[in-house]
Amino acid sequence: GITERMTDYMVRELAMSRPDADALRRSYYLRYGATLLGLVRHHGVKAGHFLHDTHTLPGLEQRVHGHAHDLAVLRALPGRKYLVTNAPRHYTGRVLGVLDIGHLFDGIVTVEDMAMFGHLRPKPDARMLRRLAAQLGVLPTQCVLVEDSLENLKAARRVGMGTVWVQRWTRRANWGIAGSTRVTMKPAYVDLRVVGLKGLRRLEGLRGR
Repeated sequence: GITERMTDYMVRELAMSRPDADALRRSYYLRYGATLLGLVRHHGVKAGHFLHDTHTLPGLEQRVHGHAHDLAVLRALPGRKYLVTNAPRHYTGRVLGVLDIGHLFDGIVTVEDMAMFGHLRPKPDARMLRRLAAQLGVLPTQCVLVEDSLENLKAARRVGMGTVWVQRWTRRANWGIAGSTRVTMKPAYVDLRVVGLKGLRRLEGLRGR
């Protein structure tokens, strides 16, 4: 998967042992919200090279599968829907193509679209989220960020967005939360905690908060 590819990249490009690379990858993710930012800031890694190398993933199309009930929820959600991902454009396009859900979104925002003043500002950068709302012509308080990363949700709350924590993937990977955080809790900055996309049917009450 992508996590393993990131560790492989660091082992090769930074001449590190695999345990050291894995530990550093985790620390950068927890510190910056994206491993890429730590590598760019502290090691001079070129963002484009890292993103291409770690997101090539041969055979991806055979491993990605959608579920009819999840697609039904996405279709039924009211309001405009935008996919905002720290993944690169070519990878995002492949996943959306396999799942055939690109048409369910009003727009796609990938990591390449999150540059400000010549620097990448991916999630959880609060400035980027504020600018994104402005580009969409809405107030942050009219937006709801649906995420599995608590760091990203913290940033969204700082700019006034509603927040929904999807825990289906968090339980598997423990990404974006400290090891001491219990996945059964709901932090104060989380408006709604769901364990699957069907829980998004309760979103209506968060819009325009």
